[in-house]
Amino acid sequence: MARRRTAYLLAATALLAALTPTLDAANHREAPITALDHKADITDVYAFMSYGPGGAGKVTLLMGVDPLLDPANGPNWFPFDDEILYELKVDNNNDALEDITIQFRFETEQRLPSLFQVYAGFENGAFAPSNSPAPVAPGTQIVPPQITSFDSPGLGQRQRYSVRAYSGNQQFDLISTDGRPLYAVPTNVGPRTMDYAALFNQGIYNLPSGIKVFAGTTDDAFWVDLGGAFDTFNLRSSVAPGVLSAAQDAANENFAADTVSGYAVNTLAIEIPVNLLTRTGSVEPATSPAATIGVWGTTSRPRVSVRRNTNGVPDRSGQFRQVQRMGNAFINELIIGTGSKDRFSMDQPANDIQFASFFADPSLPRVLNALTGGVLAIPGQPRVDLRPLVQYVPPIAAAGTPLGPVADMLRLNTGVAPTPYASASRLGLLGGDNAGYPNGRRVFDDVTDISLRVVAGGVLAAPFPGFNPDIGGRLGDGVNVNDFPYLESFPYVAYSPSGRDRRHIDPTEPGCTAGAGAPCP
Repeated sequence: MARRRTAYLLAATALLAALTPTLDAANHREAPITALDHKADITDVYAFMSYGPGGAGKVTLLMGVDPLLDPANGPNWFPFDDEILYELKVDNNNDALEDITIQFRFETEQRLPSLFQVYAGFENGAFAPSNSPAPVAPGTQIVPPQITSFDSPGLGQRQRYSVRAYSGNQQFDLISTDGRPLYAVPTNVGPRTMDYAALFNQGIYNLPSGIKVFAGTTDDAFWVDLGGAFDTFNLRSSVAPGVLSAAQDAANENFAADTVSGYAVNTLAIEIPVNLLTRTGSVEPATSPAATIGVWGTTSRPRVSVRRNTNGVPDRSGQFRQVQRMGNAFINELIIGTGSKDRFSMDQPANDIQFASFFADPSLPRVLNALTGGVLAIPGQPRVDLRPLVQYVPPIAAAGTPLGPVADMLRLNTGVAPTPYASASRLGLLGGDNAGYPNGRRVFDDVTDISLRVVAGGVLAAPFPGFNPDIGGRLGDGVNVNDFPYLESFPYVAYSPSGRDRRHIDPTEPGCTAGAGAPCP
């Protein structure tokens, strides 16, 4: 057994240059543990240079949790979990260990304990009519006014949260500059009950040192043809066999249904000046080895939680135990074997050497090669072209940056200026936009198409023999844009769909692109 373990470690070390994850998109129930614990399931992590008003010189970090939330699904909707410790972590010295940690904790109060649902509102209120039976007298308010603020009486379920940052041995409690409590924006129940836009705007808080935070239920910023992808890449006829035409690749429209359309997600967001994140405490040029940071998110629960009381509030004890972590998306979902997914979820990026066999020879490109009968050629092993995703190397990190261990983290070169939204490419680096994925990840980066091309090979490094840019360079699922327009300022995600009026755009429906354009195939 000892010899076998030693041989494995030697082989894994020899494969360091080839280790990499591949298809990066979004994680929805990607491991057995999070399929059962969806509140702790991280859907997406984003890290990018802010490109909106007031964002110059700042980095925006986002984490989505609790996937595929239908905003019509009352009466309790989707609060953050008071038991979960939500964390965003930053490595700034290339060792894949957190140097800066940002923690979010939530506390829920029920302000309408006698009402059958947690949110209620109607214009200026609804009152008992003249024929109201006793003991409720006519004129008694039955329904509170529309919810327009966090103090509105109809906001029966209200969540206050705290933000704490750790840097080295220092701890900082981040408090709003105007002294307001930090409240999470609730689900967009519908236009009668609440003014969701007003709550959303009130939910953006300014903190000291130019920091902003937001927490709440928003549109799921991701888009993909999940049904086609997980039916063993049975993509729609419009893009079969998964290769976009040049016109489709350039179009800001969808040629397949967005499975995530009409769904919401719980979003945590923070915008931080760059100098608070780099190891030098300065804004570094893109050519500096200190400019690139690694980012990932985690969710953790107390080791012991016992529900003894009738009010459902648990007794918690013991240290927190990590449930999931995420850097690049789809790593655990499509690269790690099912028997190892839970261990991957609960471990640290610095320990990813143990998953060497999955990273060194990922099965996904072989599946694509087989499904196309070899029409899609793939490179041989080792896959050194994929190293930018798991180590600090160009074209993301500057030459001369310490490589660090192989680790699943989003890598962001903070010295690369953000691209204005109007001129940005959904294909990020592959589209000639140096501020886009896999240099960090913006909400509008089409990581599904980018990652299909990256895993097939020939796009992050010199093309390999047999590479065909008209095939491997235009792989895609046919979903090019989100179903809602993104905000162009912090927190950048779109408003949550309305529970009353949300629409899930399905195959064969008219209006494939946010209700416009041709029908979905």
